[in-house]
Amino acid sequence: MALRQKAYSGAADLPAMAALVNAFSDNNLHVVDLPYRLCSWGLDEPNNVGLWTNKAGELRGWAVMQTPFWCIDIVLHPNDEAEYPRLLAWAEQRATALRGTSYGRPLWFVNVLARQQSLQRSLEAAGFAPQTHVPVNPLSMVVMELQAEAQGGSAAPNGFSIRPLAGEAEVAAYVACHQAAFGSDSMRADWRARTLQHRAYQPELDLVAVTPAGRVAGFWIGWLNEYGGQVEPMGVHPDFHGQGVGRALLLAGIQRLRDLGATRVRVHTDHQRDAAFALYQAAGFRVVEEVTVYRKDWP
Repeated sequence: MALRQKAYSGAADLPAMAALVNAFSDNNLHVVDLPYRLCSWGLDEPNNVGLWTNKAGELRGWAVMQTPFWCIDIVLHPNDEAEYPRLLAWAEQRATALRGTSYGRPLWFVNVLARQQSLQRSLEAAGFAPQTHVPVNPLSMVVMELQAEAQGGSAAPNGFSIRPLAGEAEVAAYVACHQAAFGSDSMRADWRARTLQHRAYQPELDLVAVTPAGRVAGFWIGWLNEYGGQVEPMGVHPDFHGQGVGRALLLAGIQRLRDLGATRVRVHTDHQRDAAFALYQAAGFRVVEEVTVYRKDWP
């Protein structure tokens, strides 16, 4: 039976959206770090969220136009996989409607696990192209998991300190560092402030590396639930690359996740960020899942 679309009513729908992901964690890329994504400013426009229910009113699928990530997030109950083209069609119509607005992008990505072949066929039928082997700027992602105890010590580089973010008072400094680290203005103060209010947020898993002068040089955020721990996001300001800031943050964060009971720690990254991939690998992370990145342009 075809699913029914319903209007998104804001924060009241977020628990059901998260519950659908958690119920089928093996089928979804973003599980532990979902709170971070559901706090993004892409959801500030209610029409950027699509919800689908069954006849009984149970949520069975949802899609979000995640402008900050240039990405469309799609979640669907595995028994309703035949509805995937319908959710994708909604997202395509939305991408067209958003052109020329602050939520629009000239291209959108959809990330699916490499083993989800039927979803990939639907994406290709809709004109999305896999980016793994394109001749210019190929893109693919991986899920990495810490396979043993983290390798190396977590001492901060000489002169730096690692501590929790100083709450909302330090949001602006964090945002400036984040934007510089990723070369993007997608991170905004309202998004970052919202993460501090989320029920899944744990202040002790929100770390910054600070210079002796008090400047935020790097950041590491961890998320933790019954499925394990995850790093999302992590970055270092370009002014401080090559000084061991990232490694110290990563190892300090892993230790905090372990202290809070995490038996599994994961991170998502891509092969284009060679330095990040090498850092995770050196710390003991190994690839456990391949992710295929699909792209479609909206000229």
